[in-house]
Amino acid sequence: MAAKFGPAGTSDDFKALGYKHSIEVPAFLVQKGLDHFEYQCGRGVNIGLDKANELGKAFDDKGLSVSLHAPYYISMSSVEEEKRLNSVNYILQSAAAVNAMGGDRIIVHTGSCGKISREEALSLASDTMRLALKALKREGFEHIHICPETMGKINQLGTLEEVIALCKIDDGIIPCIDFGHLNARTMGEVNSREAFLHILNAIENELGSDRLKVFHSHFSKIEYTTGGEKRHLTFEDTVYGPDFEPLMELVYKKQLSPVFVCESAGTQADDALAMKNYYNSLKG
Repeated sequence: MAAKFGPAGTSDDFKALGYKHSIEVPAFLVQKGLDHFEYQCGRGVNIGLDKANELGKAFDDKGLSVSLHAPYYISMSSVEEEKRLNSVNYILQSAAAVNAMGGDRIIVHTGSCGKISREEALSLASDTMRLALKALKREGFEHIHICPETMGKINQLGTLEEVIALCKIDDGIIPCIDFGHLNARTMGEVNSREAFLHILNAIENELGSDRLKVFHSHFSKIEYTTGGEKRHLTFEDTVYGPDFEPLMELVYKKQLSPVFVCESAGTQADDALAMKNYYNSLKG
């Protein structure tokens, strides 16, 4: 297996190339030379299962894989029990939708720390994660992988260590490593071969080589301030990082097969292809 590359949602050139409807996304991806698509449900799971099934067949016909970004308002670490229980329901809705599409990964924001300590937030998120896993099993979705994401704002739960801790709850949880987020929350410290290698080694040492091999990833250049992430940029930016080339070299050298989802602002398909082309050039 090789690494897969694709955009988060449809990029600006989707309509520019004459495409109009979501059912045409697989054809667009094939035209662009990409392998994967991350369906965006950040504002809610608003796709019906019939449409999701139809879309899934189109992805399958083109030999493409798919993942789904769960709603942004999920808060696994909320001090309010109702919000945590609602988050479990949103995860179930996301699982049902991605399952209908033929995918098996949902990417989840775990929440913020608010006025509580990071330790308390992680404890609450861990409890919610266990409830979500029980709910997935109960509904027949135990094959769906929850992928907790590393986050870009300093007050959010989602350091590398916190995501790894959540992944330790169950072997089926796959980390979503957003390298742009980690770079933003560390004021630019995650933008070198050494920094990328540290992250990959931490995953392998804490979660094992099996999950390192198939980890999920978001990648984009991100502007940041003292509070962390400010906004997503494109690969044209030369001020903020991170640069993808050293990471691609490590992934190729270690023979890993992660999924890379590009979240550039509007150019995510072209930038995903730039990553794929560089990765493929290493084979020569």
